[in-house]
Amino acid sequence: MEVPCVRVRPQSGETTRSALAALDLVDEDHEITVADGWLYVPVSDGEAATAEGYEVVAHDVPARAGQQMPADVLGWEPSYERIGDVAILDEDDADRARAVADAIVESDLPVESVVNRASKVKGELRVRDWDVLAGDTRTVHREYGFEYALDLATVYFSPRLATERHRVAEQVAADERAFDMFAGVGPFVIPFAARGATCVGTDLNEAAVAFLRENAERNGVADRVTAIAGDVREVATEYTDWADRLVMNLPHSADAFLDTAVALADDDCVLHYYDIQHDEEPFGPGERAIRAAAEPTYSVTVETRHVVRSYAPHEENVCLDVRLTR
Repeated sequence: MEVPCVRVRPQSGETTRSALAALDLVDEDHEITVADGWLYVPVSDGEAATAEGYEVVAHDVPARAGQQMPADVLGWEPSYERIGDVAILDEDDADRARAVADAIVESDLPVESVVNRASKVKGELRVRDWDVLAGDTRTVHREYGFEYALDLATVYFSPRLATERHRVAEQVAADERAFDMFAGVGPFVIPFAARGATCVGTDLNEAAVAFLRENAERNGVADRVTAIAGDVREVATEYTDWADRLVMNLPHSADAFLDTAVALADDDCVLHYYDIQHDEEPFGPGERAIRAAAEPTYSVTVETRHVVRSYAPHEENVCLDVRLTR
């Protein structure tokens, strides 16, 4: 079947495979293949590999020799995604979900648990209900060389934002002070700290903050990470004029926290503001909200207008990278 592959000349194959493995991007379910003078290394995230500068193409490569896939059991290709060793289904029919779960368990995939979405993301803690079809909801997700322990039943986490998180982390300098206002289990904070930044992460979800602390230890950056459970609007009073970099990844309601972001910002601060808007004007509402909150105390310069992904028909998940200068 066709899967995203990094295409390189064979003489660069092992160097490329090792580099991709270090980023946790090698697709272990499919074979590395040589054809027409090119070597094809299957990757688990084509966008992430492209962001790293590799040429990514769709190529027909075989499943790993001797490996039984869910489609081999079912006779048709099921749809699922993975976070760590948990396979996530989105099936409305309980019998079909059960059949897919049994096939995944019977297959040779490196999966310990299978869950089916039982609700949308809900509440201010942004968690879902799950039907657990095998195993449980706790796992360790690996992304760009970092490990994140989490429990899907108690925290929100999206592997689809891996490339976006890496894009932002690549901008961080060692002497920065970075504040993630809705930090979750730490997928922004951890790589920021690994680059030498001093970081604060807050979240209303106490379970997420507990995982953030665990993940800071797990990734060797606990000395540069302060994790605080609570409303960022209350925490901010202790960090007025502190941040060189702010992350606001709460796209449905980040605008309600812009006054707090302005209070946190130091004299020169980069703000990563996430929003979901209609595709006719995806950036305008967020930019206007930022200017209304920051001006005239700060001059506002939009450095990047970036579409992260399509969120729904005619709706875009976007990011504004904005520099606030007092």
